[in-house]
Amino acid sequence: MSNKPILDVKDKPKAGQWFTLSIQHLFAMFGATILVPYLVGLDPAIALISSGLGTLAFLLITKFQVPAYLGSSFAYIVPIKLMNDTMGPGAAMIGTFLVGLVYGTVALIIKKAGYRWIMNLLPPIVVGPIIIVIGLSVSGTAVNMATQNAAQHYSMLHFSVALVTLAATIIFSIFAKKMLSIIPILAGIVVGYVYALIVGVVDFAPVLKAHWFEMPQFIIPFVSYKVNFTWDIFWLMVPVAIVTISEHIGHQLILSDIVGRNYIKEPGLHRSILGDGTGSIISALIGGPPKTTYGENIGVLVITRVYSVYVLAGAAIFAILFGFIGKITALIHSIPTPVMGGVSILLFGIIASSGLRMLVDNKIDFEDKRNLVIASVILIIGVGGAILKLPFKDIQIQGMALAAIFGVILNLILPGRPVVNDDLFEERTAENNKQTA
Repeated sequence: MSNKPILDVKDKPKAGQWFTLSIQHLFAMFGATILVPYLVGLDPAIALISSGLGTLAFLLITKFQVPAYLGSSFAYIVPIKLMNDTMGPGAAMIGTFLVGLVYGTVALIIKKAGYRWIMNLLPPIVVGPIIIVIGLSVSGTAVNMATQNAAQHYSMLHFSVALVTLAATIIFSIFAKKMLSIIPILAGIVVGYVYALIVGVVDFAPVLKAHWFEMPQFIIPFVSYKVNFTWDIFWLMVPVAIVTISEHIGHQLILSDIVGRNYIKEPGLHRSILGDGTGSIISALIGGPPKTTYGENIGVLVITRVYSVYVLAGAAIFAILFGFIGKITALIHSIPTPVMGGVSILLFGIIASSGLRMLVDNKIDFEDKRNLVIASVILIIGVGGAILKLPFKDIQIQGMALAAIFGVILNLILPGRPVVNDDLFEERTAENNKQTA
């Protein structure tokens, strides 16, 4: 299949075409981006605004060469929810800001020292099991959302809503054509919402009362909360950046293959990582979740062969505007929990499965005891929710963060560590260009 673009990276679409293509990208990211704040207790409207602002910043930092969209990251659901429940949303924003600083630091090191060190630090045998942990660690949340009513008691009615939503999302994912195949999550939510309306689970009154223009509830440092750094925040959030940085590198490889450019060299991995981190910093300053480049929008690029950064910028602007439309915000808040639970069952499972796919795609040999040990330790520590209490300042490292740290350490100290080939990215891009030609 040819990768010859209909619109290349710097091509500007016509006005009507521009609107349609940008809305398509907005819908592609919409369901997943609003699901994250819904799960952790943040405002979905701010998640939309911050995703738009973050994407515009990313495009600017990458010199308008990388057609990527930044949406809400699923990797941070567990630590953000924990901090919201125990320390308040201000702690989650401080943690998100720290994640952005980590990205900036990594970008600076890559600019000075090259990218080889980070690929050796985060090989697939470490990242794959951690991604599996991300999906499995929130599986209980998805099931509870799908089966419980507002009083947190089992409800067959609510479970039926989740099952209808799940079934619709699966059907759209497998059998839908054209645009519906790009937005199965959003389409599944719509079907589940309609069913929930029919069975009387939805309270539509707030939507009718909402104004068309409403100011979201921004969470501003020093205004909405007192900025108070703690090591608990650091250890809950920062180690998870190990996963999301690796995810970012993978997306840059995929984009390079799709678009026929070497984004690791130009504009450079350091620029794309800095752009990603800047998105999280912007999000932290207004009350949104951490950001990451979105596979859903990369899928849109593959299907449409429209690589224009102008289209991505248009989607970002629409996301910002949607965040200020009160009717849309109220509609998002009116979505019943079992609808999101039904979607989450599939979505969290896909996250876990993508970690497994990474191991398969990279031909990880589990006959090698080194690989077996690393994967086993990461999975049990992460899924089991192990907690490490340090003997000073009452610091705790737990679950996914602890699993990531153990994975990196084991990869560094166990014998037989493979070395990354410096020509990896050049070889992949050259092969892709050869196939395209």
